[in-house]
Amino acid sequence: MPADRSEALPTARRPHRLAGGQPGLLEPGASTDPYRLRLYRILRTEFPLGHDPGLGAWLLSRYEDVVLALTDPRFTGYPHDGAPRGPVPAPLGLCRGSLVCTPLPEGGTAPAATDTAADPDPGPAPAVERAAYVLARRIAGRDRADLVGEFCRWLPAGADAVAAGLSSPDSSAPPRPGGGADDCARQTGLRERALASFLANMLDDPDLLAAVAGGGTGAGMLLHRAWAETLRRDPPVQIVLRRTRTEVRVSGGTLPAGEAVACLIGAAGRDPARFAAPDRFDPLRADADPLFSGPVGCPAALLGRLEAEYGLRALLAAMPRIRWAEGFRPTSSGVLTRGPRTLLVRPS
Repeated sequence: MPADRSEALPTARRPHRLAGGQPGLLEPGASTDPYRLRLYRILRTEFPLGHDPGLGAWLLSRYEDVVLALTDPRFTGYPHDGAPRGPVPAPLGLCRGSLVCTPLPEGGTAPAATDTAADPDPGPAPAVERAAYVLARRIAGRDRADLVGEFCRWLPAGADAVAAGLSSPDSSAPPRPGGGADDCARQTGLRERALASFLANMLDDPDLLAAVAGGGTGAGMLLHRAWAETLRRDPPVQIVLRRTRTEVRVSGGTLPAGEAVACLIGAAGRDPARFAAPDRFDPLRADADPLFSGPVGCPAALLGRLEAEYGLRALLAAMPRIRWAEGFRPTSSGVLTRGPRTLLVRPS
C-alpha cells in the first residue's frame, strides 16, 4: 500500500472543494478496488477537476477530458517533454512512451495459426507461440495451478528467451527482462498484469472460451476484440501523467498552465457517458474505442496482444477443460497499476 504522501499546498493551489470530501487516490483503501469503492464514479460526477496532494497532480476522470489531455497539443509529457504531444497518442495501455523503442516488423501482428509458416517475416509471433505452448504443457497435468505465477509471469520473458535462441523458457529461475531499461517492450510486469486480466475475463465467460476453442474464421477477430476490451475495462496502467503547456478548459473548470495532470484511464474507460454498461466485459460492444489499446506500432502493445492471443490458445489446447478452482473468484488490486495477483484454476 503506498504511503500517504500528502503535503500542505499553498491556499491558491488548493481547490475549495477539496475540503468537501474529494477522495484521494493514495488514501488507505483506495488501491484495493477503486471501482467497487465508487472512487472513480465519485470523481467523475462530483469532482471532475480537483487537485490530489498525494499525487501532486490535477485529476481528470471523465472520458472527454482524458481524451483531450492525451491528444491535444496543449498537453505534453510529464515529467519532461520527451513523451509525444497531441495529436500523436500519448503513452497508454502497455506503452510507456520510451524514446528508445522502435516499431516491430509488420509480421509482429498476430497471424492466424495456419498463416505462420507462410509469412516470410513473422516477427516475434513464433517465439511467443512456442513459449506459450511450452508453459501450458508444463501445468496441464496439475490438479490446481496459479496462472499468474506459473504462466502470466513467465510468458513475456519466455518469449524473449525463445527469440534469443534458447530451446524453451527457463523456469528454474525468476524471469529477467532484457534489453535497455528504457525500452517499454521490456516492462514485462505490465504485460503480466494485462495478460492476467485478459485471462480472468475470458475464463469468466464459458461461451467466449467455447467460441475461441472452436476456431473458425471469427475466432481470431474475437480474441483481438477481447484483448482491446480488456484494456478498456481493466487497464494495467490506471493513471497516465501529462503536463499543461497553457491554460486548458475542461468540463470541470480550467487547468492552470505548467501543471501536472493525472489522466485516470480506469475511470475514463468506464464512463457511462461514453460506454453503454461500462462495467460489463463485452468484446462485441458496438461502442468499442481503439484509444485504450495504445499507439499503433508500439512494441509493448503488439507483444501484449500476441501473448494474450497465443497464450489463451495454448492454454485451451493443453487444457480444454480449464476452469476456476473450486471456490475461487479472481480479484484485482492497485490504483497506479492494476491486475489480478492470483488466478487459481483446475487444468483438467
